[in-house]
Amino acid sequence: MASALDRSLIAAIAQIPECVAGGCVDMSTGLLLGVQTVDPQPPEMRDLISAAAADLFQGSGLVAIESMFRRSREIMDDRGDEVQEIVTFSDNLLHVFLKSKKNSNHVFVFIARNTANLGTVLSKARIALTWLTRLSG
Repeated sequence: MASALDRSLIAAIAQIPECVAGGCVDMSTGLLLGVQTVDPQPPEMRDLISAAAADLFQGSGLVAIESMFRRSREIMDDRGDEVQEIVTFSDNLLHVFLKSKKNSNHVFVFIARNTANLGTVLSKARIALTWLTRLSG
């Protein structure tokens, strides 16, 4: 039987235009807490989603840039000043990574075909984030 998170990911995929996959990554453990796809995918995809989220949000380059901007603005407290969303594009897909507002260790990932309207994908993903966040803790 599917978990509440899995059912919610399925619902999110249905609402986001041309979405082919959705998942939730726990950044503190590197685990993929849930993933749903429109078509069957190889098992390695699970590991790649987790690794990509970790590289994007915790990679040394992005962390260094954020730290530099904080120092230049003389902000000593780094809370609330971290990247919340990242969008990447490939030849065929767009990937939306959204950090949970309730638990900053959880990142939701939605993958859509690149023919989808980016603005609509982002707005629908943000809406999904509000109710998915409640499930992920």
